[in-house]
Amino acid sequence: MAAEEHTDDHDHAEGDGHDHDDEEDGHAHGEAGDEGIHLTTEQIETMDIKFGDFSQMKVNGYLSATGTLGLPPNAYAAVSARAAGFIRNARNYVEGDYVKRGAVIAILENPEFIEHQRQYLEATAELIFLQQELDRQETLASADAGILREVQRLRSQVAAKTANVKGLQQRLRYLGIKTDELTPDNITQRITLFAPRSGYITSISLHDGMYVEPSTQLMEVIDEQHLHLELDVFERDIAKLEKGQRVTYQIPALGSQRYEAEVHVIGKEFNAENKTVRVHAHLKGNQPKFIRDLFAEARIWLTDQTVQALPEAAVLREGESSYVFIAPTQRSGDEVEFEKLLVKPGATDDGYTAVELLNPLPKGMQIVTEGAYYVYAQSQAGELEHEH
Repeated sequence: MAAEEHTDDHDHAEGDGHDHDDEEDGHAHGEAGDEGIHLTTEQIETMDIKFGDFSQMKVNGYLSATGTLGLPPNAYAAVSARAAGFIRNARNYVEGDYVKRGAVIAILENPEFIEHQRQYLEATAELIFLQQELDRQETLASADAGILREVQRLRSQVAAKTANVKGLQQRLRYLGIKTDELTPDNITQRITLFAPRSGYITSISLHDGMYVEPSTQLMEVIDEQHLHLELDVFERDIAKLEKGQRVTYQIPALGSQRYEAEVHVIGKEFNAENKTVRVHAHLKGNQPKFIRDLFAEARIWLTDQTVQALPEAAVLREGESSYVFIAPTQRSGDEVEFEKLLVKPGATDDGYTAVELLNPLPKGMQIVTEGAYYVYAQSQAGELEHEH
């Protein structure tokens, strides 16, 4: 029995020794748990992990908003023919091309243009004759050799013919035909269609041989000079809006680049369905390429406030929680033990995130300001090794 009891005691002692070895092994390999994460000073240098403290910075709070890039109604120009006719010599424009004001778009052909010019030239000739006759009769009347009634009749005819000529002249000018250069020798059945303004072509329906009328839209041109941001802000945030507030925005479809704008007009109409108010912001600096109805994400920045902040990459998120890594300021030996410290992140501005601690920073500890992701990766590797 004594021997058996001694054997049991020996077995129990061996078991204690084995458990102790496991603890030392887990401690040496950086298992994540109550004992923290361990890295050697060499690993810290290799991963370029840096330590520091909070920075006191002015970081804005912001309102999130979504919307689109927009243009005022007068920034759109529908290009159409000023008369009916057939399109000839259409230029090879496509959507997205930029056109300058006055650029030739196509030629419009219609025999009726000849009739308009003929009428104008005939009316002009008749007016010249009537004017000359009136001048002659007035001269005779002044010498008592004429009849006053004839003078009055001629004056009436001259006035009527003058009105007729002016009307025909305006019609030809509207079509683009210069009346001061018009003679019977240069009457034409063609007029030139020009771009009414500079801008980008957003739609085009134009080809040789097509018959068009004044109501036919040949293309649409937009002027990006007055491009603005149209945002929808939720009801709960309306009271925080002010004219002149800074806006940053990005167009996800065009990449991650952020652009600047400024609140210009706060709408007066409340959208009861979406519980939002429309906000117009003027763009500043570089602008994205305009494509109608592209989705925009924006932040409307509120008044500056001084807060404690950390580099954005120092704050890690795990599920609903956020945390930073901390380590002792004074170290002994070749290993550094890291711990997690829960925080509540706030606004992020210019690469820094406002941070509120949920528990005080322990005395003698400092924060990982650079390389936090590598510490996190090491913790994950330690957990996997512990599972095996």
